[in-house]
Amino acid sequence: MKTWIKVLIVTLVFGTIAFMTGSNTPVGEKIWPPSPDNHTPEGAQLALLMTMGAVEALAFGLGVAFIAWGWPLVKRFDVGPKGLAIATYLSISWLLVNWYPHTNLHIANGLDLWGLIGIEYGFHLTLVIAGLIVAMFFLRVLQQTPETSLPRAT
Repeated sequence: MKTWIKVLIVTLVFGTIAFMTGSNTPVGEKIWPPSPDNHTPEGAQLALLMTMGAVEALAFGLGVAFIAWGWPLVKRFDVGPKGLAIATYLSISWLLVNWYPHTNLHIANGLDLWGLIGIEYGFHLTLVIAGLIVAMFFLRVLQQTPETSLPRAT
């Protein structure tokens, strides 16, 4: 079976599991009990939130697939520092999988400001750090690529 098919299957399986256990589902409410101060979305609000939930669940599934099939490539990587390649792999993994717990914790947290601060530092700060690591890796790889193989800016 081709790798892209395996990635697609894992993405859909784990994405479906994440979507079905999100905070606005009967199973999810047991895992992520909603805060009593939350409002109940209606109409377009519900549709927009469910759509975003599906996107986040698929990102989670893709993250699981990336973790599984990305690691062998990282082990073979030989351009630039190995530690930076591993940090980038972990950063990309986190950029993809964090949305499932992130959103559900926001819903379960409600308006508790200390909980919100914990979410901000635990997720938002680590996402900024992950983005910086990916940017540093990208620049290092470009610096080590022979100029003749890079497209010229016009």
